[in-house]
Amino acid sequence: MYRFRDQHGRVIYVGKAKSLRSRLTSYFADVASLHPRTRQMVTTAAKVEWTVVNTEVEALQLEYNWIKEFDPRFNVRYRDDKSYPVLAVTLNEEFPG
Repeated sequence: MYRFRDQHGRVIYVGKAKSLRSRLTSYFADVASLHPRTRQMVTTAAKVEWTVVNTEVEALQLEYNWIKEFDPRFNVRYRDDKSYPVLAVTLNEEFPG
């Protein structure tokens, strides 16, 4: 898990990666080739912080919590008030209710 902060210390992006080195290299190796929004995020970032987690589930939960807590301007995912979708399958009914 990693966070980009701007020069004022505000969290501007929250992300997760199995290899932080590879992810950061992809951001900073050739900034000119990045999507304009990603390029703006990378050039706005003044600091990178990271937290190591043990599982993908833990990473997803932390990403969700950080986005809710910091409302980073470059994150689109989880910005609304919805939670993870849930699907219930009932086997004791002929047709779903």
